[in-house]
Amino acid sequence: MAQAACPASCGEIIQGWILGSEKLVSCPVDWYSSVEVTFGAPRADERPQTRAIVRQLLAHWQLPARLSQNIRIDCRSTIPVAKGMASSTADIAATAVATAHHLQLPLDEKTLAQLCVTLEPTDSTLFSQLTLFDHNTGETHIPCGGLPHVDVLLLESPLTLTTADYHRMARQQALLENAHALDKAWQKLQRACQENDAALLGEAATISAIASQALLPKPEFNTLLGLVERCGLYGLNVAHSGSVVGLLLDSSRHDVAEIRWCLKEKGLLAHWPKDYLLKMVAGGVRER
Repeated sequence: MAQAACPASCGEIIQGWILGSEKLVSCPVDWYSSVEVTFGAPRADERPQTRAIVRQLLAHWQLPARLSQNIRIDCRSTIPVAKGMASSTADIAATAVATAHHLQLPLDEKTLAQLCVTLEPTDSTLFSQLTLFDHNTGETHIPCGGLPHVDVLLLESPLTLTTADYHRMARQQALLENAHALDKAWQKLQRACQENDAALLGEAATISAIASQALLPKPEFNTLLGLVERCGLYGLNVAHSGSVVGLLLDSSRHDVAEIRWCLKEKGLLAHWPKDYLLKMVAGGVRER
Protein backbone atom coordinates (compact mmCIF):
# COMPACT_ATOMS: atom_id res chain seq x y z
CA MET A 1 0.00 0.00 0.00
CA ALA A 2 1.20 3.51 -0.82
CA GLN A 3 -0.23 7.00 -0.47
CA ALA A 4 0.49 10.27 -2.24
CA ALA A 5 -1.04 13.74 -2.43
CA CYS A 6 -0.88 16.50 -5.05
CA PRO A 7 -1.98 20.10 -4.50
CA ALA A 8 -4.79 21.95 -6.19
CA SER A 9 -4.16 25.22 -7.96
CA CYS A 10 -5.88 28.56 -7.72
CA GLY A 11 -5.75 29.01 -11.47
CA GLU A 12 -2.41 30.22 -12.80
CA ILE A 13 0.05 32.89 -11.73
CA ILE A 14 0.69 33.45 -15.43
CA GLN A 15 -0.51 31.80 -18.63
CA GLY A 16 -0.16 32.82 -22.24
CA TRP A 17 2.24 32.95 -25.19
CA ILE A 18 5.69 32.70 -23.60
CA LEU A 19 8.94 31.60 -25.26
CA GLY A 20 7.25 30.57 -28.49
CA SER A 21 4.15 28.66 -27.32
CA GLU A 22 1.33 28.73 -24.80
CA LYS A 23 2.73 27.99 -21.35
CA LEU A 24 1.70 28.46 -17.75
CA VAL A 25 2.89 28.68 -14.18
CA SER A 26 0.24 27.20 -11.90
CA CYS A 27 -0.59 28.68 -8.49
CA PRO A 28 -0.38 25.65 -6.16
CA VAL A 29 -2.27 25.97 -2.86
CA ASP A 30 -2.57 23.86 0.27
CA TRP A 31 -5.62 21.87 -0.79
CA TYR A 32 -4.85 18.30 -1.83
CA SER A 33 -6.09 15.27 -3.68
CA SER A 34 -4.95 12.22 -1.71
CA VAL A 35 -4.66 8.80 -3.31
CA GLU A 36 -4.06 5.38 -1.82
CA VAL A 37 -2.99 2.50 -4.07
CA THR A 38 -3.18 -1.13 -2.96
CA PHE A 39 -3.45 -4.54 -4.54
CA GLY A 40 -7.08 -5.43 -5.13
CA ALA A 41 -10.02 -5.17 -7.49
CA PRO A 42 -10.61 -1.74 -9.07
CA ARG A 43 -13.40 0.41 -7.63
CA ALA A 44 -16.48 1.01 -9.75
CA ASP A 45 -16.43 4.74 -8.97
CA GLU A 46 -12.84 5.62 -9.92
CA ARG A 47 -11.96 9.24 -10.67
CA PRO A 48 -11.56 10.15 -14.36
CA GLN A 49 -8.19 9.28 -15.87
CA THR A 50 -6.70 7.65 -12.76
CA ARG A 51 -6.94 4.19 -14.34
CA ALA A 52 -5.51 5.59 -17.58
CA ILE A 53 -2.35 6.85 -15.84
CA VAL A 54 -1.83 3.42 -14.25
CA ARG A 55 -1.96 1.86 -17.72
CA GLN A 56 0.50 4.49 -18.98
CA LEU A 57 2.87 3.71 -16.14
CA LEU A 58 2.77 -0.03 -16.74
CA ALA A 59 3.55 0.53 -20.42
CA HIS A 60 6.40 2.90 -19.47
CA TRP A 61 7.89 0.24 -17.19
CA GLN A 62 7.23 -2.45 -19.83
CA LEU A 63 5.01 -4.43 -17.49
CA PRO A 64 1.98 -6.49 -18.60
CA ALA A 65 -1.19 -4.40 -18.98
CA ARG A 66 -3.19 -7.04 -17.11
CA LEU A 67 -1.50 -5.97 -13.85
CA SER A 68 -3.77 -2.93 -13.89
CA GLN A 69 -6.72 -5.12 -12.91
CA ASN A 70 -5.03 -5.96 -9.60
CA ILE A 71 -4.40 -2.34 -8.62
CA ARG A 72 -7.02 -0.57 -6.52
CA ILE A 73 -7.15 3.24 -6.50
CA ASP A 74 -8.82 5.09 -3.64
CA CYS A 75 -8.95 8.83 -4.33
CA ARG A 76 -10.07 11.36 -1.71
CA SER A 77 -10.49 14.95 -2.83
CA THR A 78 -12.78 17.90 -2.17
CA ILE A 79 -11.15 20.08 -4.82
CA PRO A 80 -13.91 21.68 -6.94
CA VAL A 81 -14.05 20.21 -10.44
CA ALA A 82 -14.05 22.11 -13.78
CA LYS A 83 -13.34 25.50 -12.20
CA GLY A 84 -9.65 25.92 -13.01
CA MET A 85 -8.25 24.33 -9.85
CA ALA A 86 -6.20 21.49 -11.39
CA SER A 87 -8.40 18.84 -9.80
CA SER A 88 -7.72 16.32 -12.58
CA THR A 89 -3.95 16.89 -12.54
CA ALA A 90 -3.98 16.40 -8.77
CA ASP A 91 -5.85 13.09 -9.07
CA ILE A 92 -3.67 11.77 -11.91
CA ALA A 93 -0.30 12.84 -10.51
CA ALA A 94 -1.04 11.55 -7.01
CA THR A 95 -2.21 8.23 -8.48
CA ALA A 96 0.97 7.92 -10.54
CA VAL A 97 3.32 8.59 -7.63
CA ALA A 98 1.39 6.30 -5.27
CA THR A 99 1.44 3.53 -7.90
CA ALA A 100 5.18 3.92 -8.44
CA HIS A 101 5.82 3.79 -4.69
CA HIS A 102 3.52 0.80 -4.26
CA LEU A 103 5.26 -1.15 -7.02
CA GLN A 104 8.69 0.13 -5.90
CA LEU A 105 9.52 1.46 -9.35
CA PRO A 106 11.18 4.78 -10.31
CA LEU A 107 9.23 7.84 -11.42
CA ASP A 108 10.85 11.27 -11.62
CA GLU A 109 9.02 14.58 -12.15
CA LYS A 110 10.04 14.90 -15.80
CA THR A 111 8.71 11.44 -16.65
CA LEU A 112 5.57 12.05 -14.61
CA ALA A 113 4.88 15.25 -16.52
CA GLN A 114 5.44 13.60 -19.90
CA LEU A 115 3.07 10.76 -19.04
CA CYS A 116 0.38 13.12 -17.74
CA VAL A 117 0.32 15.30 -20.87
CA THR A 118 -0.33 12.22 -23.00
CA LEU A 119 -3.71 12.05 -21.25
CA GLU A 120 -4.70 15.75 -21.11
CA PRO A 121 -3.30 19.28 -20.74
CA THR A 122 -1.53 19.23 -17.38
CA ASP A 123 -0.95 21.84 -14.67
CA SER A 124 2.52 22.51 -13.30
CA THR A 125 1.36 21.70 -9.76
CA LEU A 126 3.09 18.33 -10.07
CA PHE A 127 6.53 20.02 -9.95
CA SER A 128 8.20 20.64 -6.58
CA GLN A 129 8.90 24.27 -7.51
CA LEU A 130 6.86 26.96 -9.25
CA THR A 131 7.55 26.00 -12.88
CA LEU A 132 6.93 27.44 -16.33
CA PHE A 133 5.42 24.50 -18.18
CA ASP A 134 4.18 23.72 -21.66
CA HIS A 135 0.97 22.09 -20.46
CA ASN A 136 0.12 20.70 -23.90
CA THR A 137 3.38 19.00 -24.86
CA GLY A 138 5.40 18.80 -21.65
CA GLU A 139 8.50 19.85 -23.61
CA THR A 140 9.31 22.91 -21.48
CA HIS A 141 9.67 23.03 -17.71
CA ILE A 142 11.68 25.91 -16.25
CA PRO A 143 11.80 26.28 -12.45
CA CYS A 144 11.17 29.80 -11.20
CA GLY A 145 13.78 29.47 -8.45
CA GLY A 146 11.95 30.43 -5.27
CA LEU A 147 8.66 30.88 -3.45
CA PRO A 148 7.68 34.26 -1.97
CA HIS A 149 5.28 33.99 0.97
CA VAL A 150 1.80 34.59 -0.43
CA ASP A 151 -1.66 33.78 0.91
CA VAL A 152 -4.54 33.41 -1.53
CA LEU A 153 -8.17 34.29 -0.88
CA LEU A 154 -9.64 31.95 -3.48
CA LEU A 155 -13.02 33.07 -4.84
CA GLU A 156 -15.14 30.19 -6.12
CA SER A 157 -17.74 30.73 -8.81
CA PRO A 158 -20.63 28.35 -9.50
CA LEU A 159 -19.66 28.42 -13.20
CA THR A 160 -17.79 25.46 -14.68
CA LEU A 161 -15.66 24.99 -17.78
CA THR A 162 -13.77 21.85 -18.68
CA THR A 163 -10.18 22.08 -19.88
CA ALA A 164 -11.22 20.36 -23.11
CA ASP A 165 -13.88 23.03 -23.76
CA TYR A 166 -11.34 25.80 -23.17
CA HIS A 167 -8.88 24.26 -25.62
CA ARG A 168 -11.59 24.13 -28.28
CA MET A 169 -11.88 27.93 -28.15
CA ALA A 170 -10.22 30.04 -30.86
CA ARG A 171 -7.33 31.46 -28.83
CA GLN A 172 -4.33 31.86 -31.10
CA GLN A 173 -4.85 35.50 -32.13
CA ALA A 174 -5.50 36.77 -28.61
CA LEU A 175 -2.51 34.81 -27.30
CA LEU A 176 -0.20 36.34 -29.86
CA GLU A 177 -1.56 39.85 -29.28
CA ASN A 178 -0.75 39.55 -25.58
CA ALA A 179 2.67 37.90 -26.00
CA HIS A 180 4.56 41.08 -25.05
CA ALA A 181 2.55 41.48 -21.85
CA LEU A 182 3.15 37.83 -20.93
CA ASP A 183 6.87 38.16 -21.56
CA LYS A 184 6.86 41.06 -19.12
CA ALA A 185 4.88 39.01 -16.60
CA TRP A 186 7.31 36.08 -16.95
CA GLN A 187 10.30 38.36 -16.35
CA LYS A 188 8.63 39.84 -13.25
CA LEU A 189 7.76 36.41 -11.90
CA GLN A 190 11.34 35.19 -12.24
CA ARG A 191 12.59 38.27 -10.38
CA ALA A 192 9.89 37.83 -7.73
CA CYS A 193 11.06 34.29 -7.02
CA GLN A 194 14.74 35.16 -7.09
CA GLU A 195 14.27 38.17 -4.78
CA ASN A 196 11.53 36.62 -2.60
CA ASP A 197 9.25 39.55 -3.51
CA ALA A 198 5.54 38.83 -3.05
CA ALA A 199 4.50 42.22 -4.41
CA LEU A 200 6.38 41.60 -7.65
CA LEU A 201 4.73 38.18 -7.96
CA GLY A 202 1.37 39.92 -7.55
CA GLU A 203 2.26 42.35 -10.34
CA ALA A 204 3.14 39.47 -12.67
CA ALA A 205 -0.10 37.67 -11.89
CA THR A 206 -2.17 40.82 -12.41
CA ILE A 207 -0.60 41.45 -15.83
CA SER A 208 -1.51 37.92 -16.90
CA ALA A 209 -5.02 38.21 -15.44
CA ILE A 210 -5.63 41.41 -17.42
CA ALA A 211 -4.42 39.72 -20.62
CA SER A 212 -6.73 36.77 -19.90
CA GLN A 213 -9.75 39.06 -20.16
CA ALA A 214 -9.36 38.90 -23.95
CA LEU A 215 -9.84 35.12 -23.84
CA LEU A 216 -12.06 34.21 -20.91
CA PRO A 217 -13.33 37.40 -19.24
CA LYS A 218 -14.21 37.39 -15.55
CA PRO A 219 -17.29 39.38 -14.46
CA GLU A 220 -16.76 42.66 -12.60
CA PHE A 221 -13.04 42.41 -13.32
CA ASN A 222 -12.40 46.13 -12.93
CA THR A 223 -14.23 46.06 -9.62
CA LEU A 224 -11.86 43.32 -8.46
CA LEU A 225 -8.88 45.40 -9.56
CA GLY A 226 -10.31 48.32 -7.60
CA LEU A 227 -10.64 46.15 -4.50
CA VAL A 228 -6.99 45.08 -4.84
CA GLU A 229 -5.99 48.75 -4.96
CA ARG A 230 -8.28 49.79 -2.11
CA CYS A 231 -7.06 47.04 0.23
CA GLY A 232 -3.40 47.30 -0.79
CA LEU A 233 -3.17 43.67 -1.88
CA TYR A 234 -0.29 42.20 -3.87
CA GLY A 235 -2.51 41.60 -6.89
CA LEU A 236 -4.91 39.05 -8.31
CA ASN A 237 -4.68 35.96 -10.42
CA VAL A 238 -7.28 34.03 -12.36
CA ALA A 239 -7.99 30.60 -13.74
CA HIS A 240 -7.19 31.24 -17.40
CA SER A 241 -9.27 28.19 -18.36
CA GLY A 242 -11.74 28.24 -15.47
CA SER A 243 -13.82 30.45 -13.22
CA VAL A 244 -11.91 30.90 -9.95
CA VAL A 245 -10.07 34.09 -8.98
CA GLY A 246 -7.38 34.55 -6.36
CA LEU A 247 -6.71 37.67 -4.30
CA LEU A 248 -3.00 37.61 -3.44
CA LEU A 249 -2.14 38.88 0.03
CA ASP A 250 -0.40 38.37 3.37
CA SER A 251 -2.94 37.38 5.99
CA SER A 252 -0.68 38.73 8.75
CA ARG A 253 -0.68 42.19 7.13
CA HIS A 254 -3.93 42.46 5.22
CA ASP A 255 -7.31 42.47 6.92
CA VAL A 256 -9.11 39.44 5.47
CA ALA A 257 -12.36 40.38 7.23
CA GLU A 258 -12.26 43.78 5.55
CA ILE A 259 -11.60 42.18 2.17
CA ARG A 260 -14.61 39.92 2.63
CA TRP A 261 -16.72 42.93 3.64
CA CYS A 262 -15.60 44.72 0.47
CA LEU A 263 -16.54 41.71 -1.65
CA LYS A 264 -20.03 41.84 -0.16
CA GLU A 265 -20.34 45.62 -0.32
CA LYS A 266 -19.35 45.66 -4.01
CA GLY A 267 -21.89 42.95 -4.88
CA LEU A 268 -19.18 40.49 -5.88
CA LEU A 269 -20.67 37.63 -3.88
CA ALA A 270 -23.24 37.27 -6.66
CA HIS A 271 -20.39 35.96 -8.85
CA TRP A 272 -18.18 34.33 -6.19
CA PRO A 273 -20.39 33.21 -3.29
CA LYS A 274 -17.68 31.03 -1.68
CA ASP A 275 -14.14 31.88 -0.62
CA TYR A 276 -11.25 29.98 0.97
CA LEU A 277 -8.14 31.42 2.62
CA LEU A 278 -5.22 29.25 1.46
CA LYS A 279 -1.45 29.37 1.35
CA MET A 280 0.49 29.24 -1.88
CA VAL A 281 2.81 26.22 -1.79
CA ALA A 282 5.76 25.19 -3.92
CA GLY A 283 3.94 22.28 -5.55
CA GLY A 284 4.98 18.70 -6.08
CA VAL A 285 3.49 15.33 -5.23
CA ARG A 286 4.09 14.24 -1.64
CA GLU A 287 4.41 10.59 -0.68
CA ARG A 288 2.55 9.77 2.51
